[in-house]
Amino acid sequence: MNYFFACQKNRQVVYKIFTRTSFDINLPYKIVMCNMVKTGRLLIVDDNCNILSAVKLLAGKLFEDVITLSSPNTLISTIQRSAPNVVLLDMNFYAGINTGNEGIYWLKEIQTKFPDVKVVLFTAYADIELAVRAMKEGAFDFVVKPWDNEKMLSTLQNAYRATKQKGKKGSVKQVAPVEVAAPMFWGDSAEMRHIKSIVERVAITDANILITGENGTGKEVLAREIHSRSARCTKPMVSLDMGAIPEMLFESELFGHTKGAFTDAHSNREGKLETACGSTLFMDEIGNLPLQMQSKMLSALQNRTITRLGSNDVIPIDIRLISATNSNLHDAVQSGTFRQDLLFRINTIHIRIPPLRNRREDIIPLANLFIERYGSKYGKTGITLSADAAERLKLHVWEGNIRELQNTIEKAVIMCEGDIIKPHLLEIDICRHSFAETQTLEEMERQTIANAIVVCNGNLSMVAQQLGITRQTLYNKIKRYGL
Repeated sequence: MNYFFACQKNRQVVYKIFTRTSFDINLPYKIVMCNMVKTGRLLIVDDNCNILSAVKLLAGKLFEDVITLSSPNTLISTIQRSAPNVVLLDMNFYAGINTGNEGIYWLKEIQTKFPDVKVVLFTAYADIELAVRAMKEGAFDFVVKPWDNEKMLSTLQNAYRATKQKGKKGSVKQVAPVEVAAPMFWGDSAEMRHIKSIVERVAITDANILITGENGTGKEVLAREIHSRSARCTKPMVSLDMGAIPEMLFESELFGHTKGAFTDAHSNREGKLETACGSTLFMDEIGNLPLQMQSKMLSALQNRTITRLGSNDVIPIDIRLISATNSNLHDAVQSGTFRQDLLFRINTIHIRIPPLRNRREDIIPLANLFIERYGSKYGKTGITLSADAAERLKLHVWEGNIRELQNTIEKAVIMCEGDIIKPHLLEIDICRHSFAETQTLEEMERQTIANAIVVCNGNLSMVAQQLGITRQTLYNKIKRYGL
């Protein structure tokens, strides 16, 4: 197996490839040449120049041409100009942000504009959820940092081969299965029965709805349920994750743009408000909408018209808006980061989804639902929970709510060798204190931020990076908690 190493000498990073058998600490590093015919073009997008150099050297043994890009800002024009067959795309480009949302955003952009280009996503934050999400969004494959040379080359080569299959006589094109939106699980808890009664009354109307709740409680699933019960259900719901959009592209994503409006605007493009005409627009994490964009959004909702970036033409829109957030928008109004008049406009009906720990009677039915779903997906039907495993699930705090439970069950199904999921496969800890005695999530979050500020000596950029959030989010939380 090949391994990739870097050493720094005279301020220059020197990269060497060697095999385990060829390595000798008494000998200079040895470059191992790959017996491959160079063909195709690869574009590598990563903000780490050392990684760009390393991967370019490695991939140069396979591809005829390797192009590097240190920022995704000119990604679209670079693809238009250089026409790569494969793009190796980093998922995170800013310090302190490790959600992978940026990678997902640019993946969608490439798929929309260049459907024949295969995208391999590149990330240091490896987990099943992110990998599965990337594959669902259409990524060809997923490479984890630090990488294994042979696996990376094999993945890139397979991606290149896939681009050659299209239109090839006698070849069979593999079609990814269509993802069916997960149905709404109402459960047996009184809280969810109350929410269901609200949905039954308001879904048929065009009233704007604000859904709040912690991360992982199923806000988008509820939004799809509302849309499916509305008169607009004949058209697909349009979703927009405000946490995934680079700040400089907010206006274009919402309102669209005309050709030449900015760099890489090579053609006219409709925004999500225009795309959702006659349907429902779901704006997730609406609290991330920049303050300067909130007035324009308010105007669009009030006047039911938009103007594309770079144009003076007024376009009428007909949408039903469903928004979601895990933050307290009333606190954001008090801190001046969210407009009160916009909050009134989007908050005609407010639905708050309770955290999973507050509806424990739903945990086991949900777990069984996921066992059935992933058992079918991975060809392991008939799997059940042991009594001890079920008890452990009921005692866990579930700070990540339904999403955490879903990921826990998926991993357990994958690792299960028989037909019974036992406690050790769940990889979760039991909370042994009564829930009345534990800190609330907000109290724990406040304490975590306060501790990080002390550790980082007040350097807020370092605090944001350590906590894995943006600086703006950190500032909002500092104001919220009075730190």
